[in-house]
Amino acid sequence: EVQLVESGGGLVQPGGSLRLSCAASGFNFGALDLSWTRQAPGKGPEWVSGINPGGSSTFYGDSVRGQFTISRDNAKNTVYLQMSSLKPDDTALYYCATGIQPADWGQGTQVTVSS
Repeated sequence: EVQLVESGGGLVQPGGSLRLSCAASGFNFGALDLSWTRQAPGKGPEWVSGINPGGSSTFYGDSVRGQFTISRDNAKNTVYLQMSSLKPDDTALYYCATGIQPADWGQGTQVTVSS
């Protein structure tokens, strides 16, 4: 059974940083693309970022390019999303998923950017 458990969310002031983590199990982690998607209150899902199995290729949505960095540690079965210069518009529930086009999803971790 695929399990994805996100952590690292919380309340942060505008301009601050957070690093999200997603611990995975139940599949061959090092063989799959992974991605992050977010959903803000009252809005549809927004694809944020993706990474290939070896971590050598990364992809970003236009709204976060240059602000967020995705990475992975295949030895730890964990994918990360480093977020900096956070804005109130970044407030959302953040999900990790298998695949660049999300297939299996975690439960999400809440990020709130507010002063």
